[in-house]
Parts: sequence; C-alpha cells; structure tokens
Amino acid sequence: MSTAQDKTAATAAIKETRGTNQTGMRAQNERLVLTLIRRHGALAKAEIARLTGLSAQTVSVIMRSLEEEGLLLKGEPQRGKVGQPSVPMRLNPEGAFFLGLKVGRRSTEMILTDFLGTILSRRKRIHPYPDVEEVLAFATQSVESLRQELPVGKRARIGGLGIAIPFQLWDWPRMIGVEPQTMAAWRHRDIQQELSDALDLQVFLQNDATSACSAELVFGTGDQPLNFLHFFVAFFIGGGVVLNGTLFSGPTGNAGAIGPMPVTDLHGNRCQLMDCASLVGLEHQMEEAGLDSMTLWENPEAWDVPGSLTDAWAAEAGNAIAHAAHAAMAVIDFEAIKVDGWMPQALREHLVAQVRTRMDGLDFTGLERPAVELGTVGPDARSLGAASQPLLARFLVGFTV
Repeated sequence: MSTAQDKTAATAAIKETRGTNQTGMRAQNERLVLTLIRRHGALAKAEIARLTGLSAQTVSVIMRSLEEEGLLLKGEPQRGKVGQPSVPMRLNPEGAFFLGLKVGRRSTEMILTDFLGTILSRRKRIHPYPDVEEVLAFATQSVESLRQELPVGKRARIGGLGIAIPFQLWDWPRMIGVEPQTMAAWRHRDIQQELSDALDLQVFLQNDATSACSAELVFGTGDQPLNFLHFFVAFFIGGGVVLNGTLFSGPTGNAGAIGPMPVTDLHGNRCQLMDCASLVGLEHQMEEAGLDSMTLWENPEAWDVPGSLTDAWAAEAGNAIAHAAHAAMAVIDFEAIKVDGWMPQALREHLVAQVRTRMDGLDFTGLERPAVELGTVGPDARSLGAASQPLLARFLVGFTV
C-alpha cells in the first residue's frame, strides 16, 4: 500500500471522529491526534491539521499540551524547498505505562508495557486450571512487583490494568480436564471489580480472543486490512472481528466467538472448530505419546515436540480454519483472515500455509476469497491486547466499538 493509500485508510477508519474546533472538546481532539501519530509513527502539525480538519492554531495548542504532559516528543526538523522546517512529533515511550493480565486455561501472565506497547517486564504462572483465588493473588502480587521496577517518579503514569480472560470459565472444566466444582467460583466472582478495589487502578475486562485481535489492530505491523477476521490459536481457538478498521466486540463483548462453529475435519466428519484447531488437541497427542504436555505452556519458542505430531495437528487445524473462514465469508465480506497463536514462529507459518492449501479445495462461487495472512503480534497477543484496553480507553479513538 502506498503512503497516500495508507493515509486514506487511516482517515477512513476514524471518519466518524473528525476533530472539532469547539470549546470543551480538547480531550477528544487530543485522543484523535495521539491516534494518528500512533498509526503513522510521527507527524508534523500541518499534516495533522490536514488529516483532522482542525485549524492550525488548534493543532498547535494540542501538540504543545501533549508535549508538556510528556506524551509527545519532538523529532528532527525536516526542511522542505520553501518555508520553515516542519517538526514531526512522535509518541514518548515513557509517556504512559499499562498493565495487562492474561488469564488462560493453563497459565496466567501479567505484563508491563510502555506507551508504544513494548513489553518491559512480565510475571507468569503455569497451572493445571485457573483458580480464582490464586489468580487474584498472583495479579495483586505481580502488579506491586512490576510497579517497583519503574522509577518512583514514573509509577503514577501507569494508566490502568486490562484483563484478557475466556468468558464463562465455569463452563469449561471437563474440557480442561478438571472437575466442575474446581472452577464454579468464577460464576459468582467479579475479578474486574475485585482487582479494581485491591489495586486502586482503573480495570478493564475483555474476552481473551478479542484481546488478541485488539493487539493485532493496535500493535500489529505492516499494512492492516480494514476488514478482517482474526483467529488466535491457544488451548482453545478463538476469534475477533475488525470492521472498517475498528474492533467490533458486539453487544455482549463476544463477537468472533468462532470456537463452536461447525466445520468438517479431514475425514469428512462434522466437528466444532475448537475440537479440530485448538492446542488442547496437540496436548492430548503428546500425552498419548508419553510426553510432558505442560511444556507447551512455558515458552512458545522452546517447544520440543516431534514433527510428526505438529505436522498432523497443523494439517487438521489448517483444514478446520479454512472451513470456518469459508463459512464466515458468507456472512461478512472480509478482505482477509489473520491467523496467530501461542506456538513457535515456524509452526505458525506452517499453519497459515495449511490454511491456504485447504482453501484451494473449497468452492468460493458467489463469494470473495479472502487473503490468508500471518498475524504479526505472535504468542503475546492476548497479554498485549489486555494492556491495550486502558490505552484505548484513555488515549485513542477509532479502534473500538
């Protein structure tokens, strides 16, 4: 995509949040400016005025305010053929910090990120299942520990905590391999409110697969299609939906819950997507082979799994994802699907290749065949998506509905 096309796409994605010169709207305008700078890397005042429709004077006031607050940094002046040199402004990595808690079925993780989404530090705990009391204890201890890693003067710049968690955890104990009563407490506990009370932080909560999609939208690299369906493969596979450059979570926050979608396996049998394309299947294969499956959840780049198992799993998962994407295209005209997950880079690339191959055998008559792309965030997508929630809520516009 050319620079001009990229700017057009960015403008289209925020077309409903154009700037206003009216008094009292500076907060909204500041968020709009920060959003544009995040998308473009650095922008001069004149370019921001052109993209937003704000007056040059209004933009100058906003930029000065954001710089004084430590959110923006000046770049090197760039001289043109005539007139004064333009000074691009970029985000200050230390302008704000964010915490992200990922609650998974086999592990819990807390990360601390800077304003650019760089992970500065993390804490992690492997578990056979997520116990609510243990998760809360881990979260409170991790937040305090990560706070201490920041200089005293910067701790007040922590902008909040986001939680990425599977919805209705109490419905999944049998599939995780534990008894129902072990996770029944999740039905009655409000982890968002309890952590907010304990930590004196603004706390946000989102479905974990939606959070992975959010991370791709906010922190992903390269050209982003305006409309895509995001698949994230972890213990269970989940999804997220982006429409017109905006994360669409739906009225209950569960849009893109593709796991239960009916698909066809390699033998022509009907199954649910999560039964054919989740890492729990690979975990079971390892256990049947006498291997320690818990090593899958420690470090995604340090797997020691026989190629015969990962190849067989990728073939089945790629086929199922292709069928799910094919069905989804009958509902929404996605430009692309993106596939990411908690697994080594080589396996993610192999999985994407399998999806493309299996799509070759599907009938797209009457439908547009979407591009199949590798997600650009990788295994940390859910944790980064969690951290993106306070970032989006406090500083950006045009990403969420």
